[in-house]
Amino acid sequence: MLFSSNLGSRLAIDETELTNGELYTIVTNKAAHGRKGALVAMVEGTKAEAVAAVLCRIEARKRSMVAEVTLDLSPAMEAIVRRSFPCARVTSDRFHVQQLVSGALQEIRVSLRRDAIKAESASLIKARTDKTVFVPQMHANGDTDKQLLARSRYLLFKPESRWHESQKERAGILFASFPSLKHAYNLSMMFRSVYEHGKDRVTAKEKLDAWYQKVEESSIEEFVVPMASIQAHEDTILNYFVERSTNAAAESFNAKLKNFRTVVRGVRNKNFFLFRVAKLYG
Repeated sequence: MLFSSNLGSRLAIDETELTNGELYTIVTNKAAHGRKGALVAMVEGTKAEAVAAVLCRIEARKRSMVAEVTLDLSPAMEAIVRRSFPCARVTSDRFHVQQLVSGALQEIRVSLRRDAIKAESASLIKARTDKTVFVPQMHANGDTDKQLLARSRYLLFKPESRWHESQKERAGILFASFPSLKHAYNLSMMFRSVYEHGKDRVTAKEKLDAWYQKVEESSIEEFVVPMASIQAHEDTILNYFVERSTNAAAESFNAKLKNFRTVVRGVRNKNFFLFRVAKLYG
């Protein structure tokens, strides 16, 4: 589906699953705020050549007027934008980028919890073998290592200033028990500060370079892949600091489609479902 009349200067592109694992690429006009006229294109699949071919049906003069397109870190989405809107600034979504770093932090937490579970299981088996009562070791707040790591998931996403009292207590115990997790948390918050305190591309670039250096000095393996990905997309990531644009419009539109799919109790007739989507948002 293509609605060239809905084209605007600021677009968002994303993929969504419609039914049975079928993926569609959706381009939306941010100015419509998810209402009538928001849908610019909805193309089956995510292949750059196929999607770009559809978008290129729009007059070249109109496509050249697109100033910015926001997207996630998908190479396919970026290839579509480069071919279809050659004059547009490509901006990587802030929250997808931050997710790379926070995901690395959570990976460390999960790994430590897995080790704690194994250690507790080994102690339990030994107690049974020795015919003694197993008493798990508990911290001052009543958590075992396994519980401590499980209950610390959400506090690791937030800066210290946003912790409530019980989280402050748990974090103190957590970081004292697992110093490597504290180091990883500090790296995650340092990256977060790039977005919160970077005033423009220049200052953000300086902060990013400082973060790269800290990651290399830390030798934490879980951060190596996120750092490489961020370095590969650095130019589009820094474009965020031009107008601080995110891909929230695309995520919101995807949520609307999923909600609509729930309201109509699934997609029994795909063509009719797409017809109704076109009438609502096209």
